[in-house]
Amino acid sequence: MPPADDRTPNPYAGPVAWRSAANHNRMIDLVREGPQQSSGRVELAYFGSSAFRITSPSGLTVMIDPWRNHPLRHWDWYLRDMPMTPVDIGVSTHAHFDHDALNCLDAHVLLDRLIGTYNFLDVTITGIPDKHATQSGFGTYDFKMVHRELNGVEIEPPNNPRSWDNCLIVVETGGLRILHWGDNRHDAPDHVWEALGEIDIALLPVDGSQHVMSFEMTASIIDRLKPKVVVPHHYYIWDLTTRGSTLMPADGWVAAQPHRRHVEGPISSYRPDDLAAMATTVDFFGDHVAFDKLAWRQGGAR
Repeated sequence: MPPADDRTPNPYAGPVAWRSAANHNRMIDLVREGPQQSSGRVELAYFGSSAFRITSPSGLTVMIDPWRNHPLRHWDWYLRDMPMTPVDIGVSTHAHFDHDALNCLDAHVLLDRLIGTYNFLDVTITGIPDKHATQSGFGTYDFKMVHRELNGVEIEPPNNPRSWDNCLIVVETGGLRILHWGDNRHDAPDHVWEALGEIDIALLPVDGSQHVMSFEMTASIIDRLKPKVVVPHHYYIWDLTTRGSTLMPADGWVAAQPHRRHVEGPISSYRPDDLAAMATTVDFFGDHVAFDKLAWRQGGAR
């Protein structure tokens, strides 16, 4: 974890590739050999908070929105920072501490707040720029007021600071289009929806405190996108997230959805044929995450 004393240099602040004993020989081999499709399935693994690892049919891995505690240490959300995780490509939707811990990834490629398109092997990643959700009045706390009064910052667009921008991330692989919403506003302009196009799997922020957006806002996104699968994230997990985060579990929202599945573990996989005849279904990872939480809490991983 970062040191408690703000004045102490933190070796994990900023880019950490210079500290890594790994190299990008794997990527050199992939460039030379091209994609080696071993399965028609796309794997989705949940790492808690808003972090997901997508594995393409050829085995290329993409991690979106790794998390950490705020570097000033005034308000910890997690029991520890996310453990260092190897991945081929790391992506961050926006510059908030619970989404931008690219320093916690041992990655070959980092795409921070991607705008435009990146292609490699059987994966295409597109970033669509828009704005973070800022509407208040439905959640447990009025964060717009908190930022204005405590930080002297007005977060309302269009003149918001950069940390209140957001890039919607669409990953295309294995015949599927997977959308990571980040913390985007629900009422994005029409050109954003047109750029999103057809979405098969939507990863949406949902928690009982309605921290990012209200349940009605979430419903409006689902109604407009009509994805086959919705996966909630950004919710409280008792042995990962602190109570000080103000987040709450997503179980109540999940229970109210007409079609839902509780994933028995931290990983699920999908093929286009599996989704073709489905009504919109919520896949819920619950408290499952794709690393050893006990070892992490005890300090076995940073």
